[in-house]
Amino acid sequence: MLRQPQLRRILPGVAASALGDGMSMVAVAWLAVQLVPGPQAAVWTGLAVAAYALPATLGAALFSRFVRRFSGARLVTVDATLRTLALGTIAVLAVIGHLSALGYVLLLAGSSLLHAWGSAGTYTLVAELLPEEEQLAGNALISTLQQAAVLVGPALAGVVAAFAGPGWVIGIDAASFAILAISAATVTGRRVAAPAAPAEPERQAAAGWRVIRRQPRLLGLLAVTCVFFFLYGPVEVALPIYVAHDLHGAPTLLGAYWTAFGVGSVVGGLGAGLLRHLRLSTVVVVIIVGWGAALLPLALTRTAWAGLLGLAVGGLIYGPFTAICTALFQRTSPPHLLSQVLATRTALTLPATALGVLAGGPAVSALGAQPTLLLSAALTIALGTAVAAARLLAPRPALGHPVS
Repeated sequence: MLRQPQLRRILPGVAASALGDGMSMVAVAWLAVQLVPGPQAAVWTGLAVAAYALPATLGAALFSRFVRRFSGARLVTVDATLRTLALGTIAVLAVIGHLSALGYVLLLAGSSLLHAWGSAGTYTLVAELLPEEEQLAGNALISTLQQAAVLVGPALAGVVAAFAGPGWVIGIDAASFAILAISAATVTGRRVAAPAAPAEPERQAAAGWRVIRRQPRLLGLLAVTCVFFFLYGPVEVALPIYVAHDLHGAPTLLGAYWTAFGVGSVVGGLGAGLLRHLRLSTVVVVIIVGWGAALLPLALTRTAWAGLLGLAVGGLIYGPFTAICTALFQRTSPPHLLSQVLATRTALTLPATALGVLAGGPAVSALGAQPTLLLSAALTIALGTAVAAARLLAPRPALGHPVS
């Protein structure tokens, strides 16, 4: 796979942008806490974190007519360019002290408008460049690079934010997307021509959703993933508020928590290929229940090492999820519609997390950070149990097929 020169060209950009995204896990929330330090901190933190992802759904629909025929590399390029411009503006305004909370949220929202297509473009590029038998390994490489950034990104962000301020961290994030845009622009992957007649653009715009709707495995997996991601969303609000208000900690501690998660994610992602012969339903249930259980040390104790261990184990369990699920979409979707199917998937899963984040703001304000973490853990375990029960009761479970 690494002998494929076109794929090698984009890997530095993927790694750089992943590092920037890893840093943003700390910086986006911490900057919101600084901009609104009072009782409304949880609400504005939720709005900021959600704005970094939620508008991707709107962009997936609004820009479908313009970008659905782009190659994977071009999709990545336009998304990364927009991220660079919007995040760079945030960084400059934050450093010079002219950034308002509302302006911050609006600029974050603008930065994410094309992210559903950019994310789809990365995995479409894998499918364009690699034969089917190597695509799972390609997915695992991409997702592991992205998860590996969480090893360094949050910890680095915590240090930079503590000594220079979170605005500088956002600036590094903007620079990382500039590297991705440049590296993707040099890739000339093949583009599979769509066989549909040019006179059917409206039908093509909805093609991604139609493919998913007609495939019970894809539809079932997508529905479970959306609920799973929604229940995860409040964690992104509760954790920074827990560190800043409950523990009176510094951004370095928040970075340490996400770094622990990243360590586990990298190890889990590297092992994704070992799971390709298992039933997808079994893997999904283990990941969902395991992640919920991993949140319990954070939710029930105020001991830093217990929370760090819990997030490390949670990352290990979650690590293979993206690579395995993406492989099923790649192998089940028509090649000429793959980017649309993946964009549709991203356009639904990203807002699921963002809506969970939005719900997390009021939840943290009303219940507190630790009770919100406990509620997220309990509902996630309940979801996994429900999926397991559905699999046992159904004669032909929608998720009960091997990835291979």
